Amino acid sequence: MAYNLQGRSFLKLLDFDQRAMRYLLDLSRDLKRAKYSGIEHQSLKGKNICLIFEKASTRTMCAFEVAAMDQGAGFTYLGPSGSHIGHKESMKDTARVLGRMYDAIEYRGFGQGKVEELAAYAGVPVFNGLTDEWHPTQMLADLMTMHEHADKPLRDISYAFVGDAHSNVGHSLMIAGCLMGMDVRIASPGSLWPSDDYLQPAKELAARYGARLTITEDPVEAVKDCDFINTDVWVSMGEPAEVWEERIKLLRPYQVNADLMAATGKPTTKFMHCLPAFHNAETDVGRDMLEKFGISEMEVTDAVFESPAGIQFEQAENRLHTIKAILVATIGG
Repeated sequence: MAYNLQGRSFLKLLDFDQRAMRYLLDLSRDLKRAKYSGIEHQSLKGKNICLIFEKASTRTMCAFEVAAMDQGAGFTYLGPSGSHIGHKESMKDTARVLGRMYDAIEYRGFGQGKVEELAAYAGVPVFNGLTDEWHPTQMLADLMTMHEHADKPLRDISYAFVGDAHSNVGHSLMIAGCLMGMDVRIASPGSLWPSDDYLQPAKELAARYGARLTITEDPVEAVKDCDFINTDVWVSMGEPAEVWEERIKLLRPYQVNADLMAATGKPTTKFMHCLPAFHNAETDVGRDMLEKFGISEMEVTDAVFESPAGIQFEQAENRLHTIKAILVATIGG
């Protein structure tokens, strides 16, 4: 399915319609197969990409870098202390400088307004690697992973997001599923339900594309007959430490454990997580949570995370193929 995305930015899921998303998913599949078979064609030779990271990253940074290298593009990494952005130079001025040197810019940071301003003034495609409001490139990887494992059309797939739905991942997963006409279930405490700013567009997309959207406080109800259960950390990047205790108490009933997986009634249900995950006490944060709150597992138990149901590492790999598709579709050729 041909679709012209040349010169387009990808700042939020609402930037693309279903046809564009399907095209990117088809292209991601083709690029993945080409990489695996060793026949990948480089369509980004002579292109240069600037990668701005005001927030730390593993998967997003590595996926953009490897995608650029695989396709023959050069790239520059600007970390939290690697530029004057916001300190000596405004985003508007930075955009007008970088847009004259690079063919595209990726931004991972805080408020959505920053990446929107960057795109408004850069004059080249800008890609949102994560903001406080949206995580659009992650959603392409999630959709690709579900399609690979469900062996049926996206519109026939059901998935539940369990946890903090008032977050960039919660909002993005709701919008992505409604955009693709899927069966979307959101399980969250009422105080953490999706914001109306995202819920209303989700409902409009559901009506347009025939999606089914359920929002409930009951995680067992949400996961019944689901093909996939998706979750995320209980406290988002940048939130203050004092939020942890309150959030842990609120979200404990939404932990993805063996009982919740069994509640689907389907032995084939898969577990997904955009990572990093707090499933043990083998990290500094994990040890801190164990010492302060006496828990070694938060949003998912180690048993589920390490089980055959867990496909989170394939999900992580698909960040590479979907980000590569975005680059090829918007600046390739």
